[in-house]
Amino acid sequence: MTALTAAILMDPIAGIKMTKDTTFAMLLAAQARGHRCHVFTLPDLFLRDGRAWGRLQAVTVQDRAGDHYRLEPVGERPLAEMDVVLMRKDPPVDLEYLTACYLLEHAGTWVVNDPVSLRNANEKLYALHFPQFLPPLLVSRDLADLRAFLAEHGEIVVKPLSARGGEGVFYLHGQDRNVGSILETVTGRGAHYVMAQRYLPAIREGDKRILMVAGEPVAGALLRVPAAEDFRGNLVAGAQGVPAPLTERDREICAAIGPRLREDGLLFVGLDVIGEWVTEINVTSPTGAREIRQFFGIDAAELLWQSLERGVQARRGSAGH
Repeated sequence: MTALTAAILMDPIAGIKMTKDTTFAMLLAAQARGHRCHVFTLPDLFLRDGRAWGRLQAVTVQDRAGDHYRLEPVGERPLAEMDVVLMRKDPPVDLEYLTACYLLEHAGTWVVNDPVSLRNANEKLYALHFPQFLPPLLVSRDLADLRAFLAEHGEIVVKPLSARGGEGVFYLHGQDRNVGSILETVTGRGAHYVMAQRYLPAIREGDKRILMVAGEPVAGALLRVPAAEDFRGNLVAGAQGVPAPLTERDREICAAIGPRLREDGLLFVGLDVIGEWVTEINVTSPTGAREIRQFFGIDAAELLWQSLERGVQARRGSAGH
């Protein structure tokens, strides 16, 4: 395979936690396979005369804390000069993120994950395409609706639709005297939609992150077990990561969701599964690759580059006809 030239739109590389960062794992895997990578951030993306450009810096990486990258001088280049552009900017999916997706539609090259699908596939709502795998849920901004849902189920979790890492997620039960205040806060007094899901007691055993590459599950998963004093299965919220094999139910879920991911150009995706149920489908910058490699010796980032190499080769072949 001919070496690829790639650009990765990400958060500033100086500030990442390289021991846990999946985008960094992608850079390591690309470099090991002989590919030339450049990095840039949201302010470095711009559009001129109908073409998307980036202020790019070629990067060299190494798996060494405190000395994990070297950047070359900035150069302005049209993204069409790249074989592939990876969109790995972390949430929130705000107006600036959405605008970047609009600009990336004019990259003139392959963008992964597909920017149109990134706009369409809200990480809380995309799972609605697979209702057979979802717990009882409600999406509403109406406080009375949310109170009625709580009364029906006794225990629920409410979450904003565009946050990440467990931010703004609340557990509620019927006897909680803070219910009114919490619902007012998460909805902005009825100004913003939220998702409410029936509380799943299986969260005490952990929230499983399954990485999907080109619609296929990586063979091992990361189980994020909440801290004793918390209910959130997010590593940034104090959850502990432990290895978890894929169950028969997990494989059933992946087999059903995988074809839609491929159709939508979502090559690198993280499914969140609690017990038997899908709770989120993460498409922006899903993580977990570093931990899964540590636990199982399987590098999801390596699998991604193998898929990208095949895809670029196919695109070159079709362009030649």
